Amino acid sequence: MEAGKRRLAGDTSRAATTDEVKDLRREARDLKEVVAEQTLELRLLKKSMTGDGGDQEWGTLHLRS
Repeated sequence: MEAGKRRLAGDTSRAATTDEVKDLRREARDLKEVVAEQTLELRLLKKSMTGDGGDQEWGTLHLRS
């Protein structure tokens, strides 16, 4: 509770410089892009395994026999 009060009052010191924050934001953006690419690749893989190319319910993988 006291930490929250100090934070609201502006009594806390910064843990990162502006450049560090920019670098962290850039890294977060890059990681989000990788996740998006992997998600698309997984969707394409799932479609290729079902053989129909149609939209499948997300999270459900149907293998051909």
